[in-house]
Amino acid sequence: MKNWKLDQTETGPDLGIFKVRFDHLENPRNQKKLRVVVLESADAANVVAITKDKKIVMVRQLRFGIGTETIELPGGFIDEGEADSQRAAARELVEETGYVGEDWHYLGKIESNPAFMTSAVHHWLVKAASIALTPKQDEGEYVEVLCLSLDEIKENMKAGLIQHPHTLSALARVFPLWDYPEL
Repeated sequence: MKNWKLDQTETGPDLGIFKVRFDHLENPRNQKKLRVVVLESADAANVVAITKDKKIVMVRQLRFGIGTETIELPGGFIDEGEADSQRAAARELVEETGYVGEDWHYLGKIESNPAFMTSAVHHWLVKAASIALTPKQDEGEYVEVLCLSLDEIKENMKAGLIQHPHTLSALARVFPLWDYPEL
């Protein structure tokens, strides 16, 4: 693959959770000049928290972009100055749900949307999670905590209630989520 030539980078607006950048590139295939939008943001983390009775801690919340509630894993941005993604995952878990845990395992990361975003989402697993604290939700959050079995998660996926790609990516690293037809 040939390298794209970066002619210039232009700073766009700061949108709070995103900073917009415009890159001016030359396509190596046809030498056409393009102005592409890049959204810069912090990485994020989410967590598959499994309770002692083998339930998965989930949250139901309104997602403004699609204007409807979703069921997804607890998670959020890694705060500036936060040491690593595990601390962010643990903080988000307790803030959104009140659950804590000690048996943590890194599941890897995925790019948020590499077509136009610079960030990644780090997936974590914590076993034997238990309720310990009162959730401390952000001003913009109204979160309902759900503890679901794997069968309930699959039912909610089929019903279209669990569609968040970062949630599905993390869950798929721990559980078989789909029944595949014979090939």
